[in-house]
Amino acid sequence: MRLISVPILMVLAACGSTDTAGGGADAASPADAGPDTAKGSPDVLIGAFQVNLVAPNATATGFTSVFGKVSDGPNPATILWTVAKKEGVCTLLTPKVPFCATPCGGSAVCDADDHCQPYPSAQTVGTVHATGIRLPSGVAAFALVPLGKIYQPSGGVTLPYPAFGEGDAIVLSAQGSAWNGAFALHATGIAPLQGVAVGAVVLEHGKDLTLNWTAAKDSQASTLHVKLDVSHHGGAKGVLACDAPDSGSLTVSASLVAGLLDLGTAGYPTIVLSRRAVGSVVIGAGRVDLNVLSSVERE
Repeated sequence: MRLISVPILMVLAACGSTDTAGGGADAASPADAGPDTAKGSPDVLIGAFQVNLVAPNATATGFTSVFGKVSDGPNPATILWTVAKKEGVCTLLTPKVPFCATPCGGSAVCDADDHCQPYPSAQTVGTVHATGIRLPSGVAAFALVPLGKIYQPSGGVTLPYPAFGEGDAIVLSAQGSAWNGAFALHATGIAPLQGVAVGAVVLEHGKDLTLNWTAAKDSQASTLHVKLDVSHHGGAKGVLACDAPDSGSLTVSASLVAGLLDLGTAGYPTIVLSRRAVGSVVIGAGRVDLNVLSSVERE
């Protein structure tokens, strides 16, 4: 019987999928959310803003981080993931690294066999006004400005933990630029993820894996994402990923656990649980996401 200890690695699913700051009087309001250019495809992720609850620990206080980036195209993937097995809300994925006979150089990535995809260029979308996220003063409105084309709160303020309440409306309104018109992103505030057992999680052949946490007040307002990687920092062998209702409990079948273990382990095995609420909007070049996240990692 094989046993391994695995950290519960909580996904910072930074760029989630679809189911995942003062200044500028001309900011878009929710009523005029939506660009004034032709819409792109909802299947092409070109940008993401992340609101992340970083929990306190023994040496640091908690805080809320907010940042984002928008590009004129999707980021090329360096690893292709294939569905090896799927049961319910969980999927076992195995990797393939594409091979290009002609090197792609520094401006592109081999994203499929003998195909090079150029890196996209970061774009500005004007000042982005955030509402529903509190400053240390208690004011729930501020501006995000692009520094090196990475959007972050102006003035370098540190936001409190948490900077919003569960169920609060969070809105990011981009005033638009010459590249793209105004648009707005809407998401729902979440509670910090709590109730995850302290200590290592054990994976064992022949046994289901049950994960527990404190459920959200509204299990449909957020999802619980699980990423289980037993070859973390040791070269990708496979990943077990789940997107479950935020109901407080998830059972991963013994067959999926065995399938992951049979791929082999290396490095620092981890499991991450992430509570997340996602909002999306489609603009001229593709989809932009707003991810509101709280994560927990265990060995």
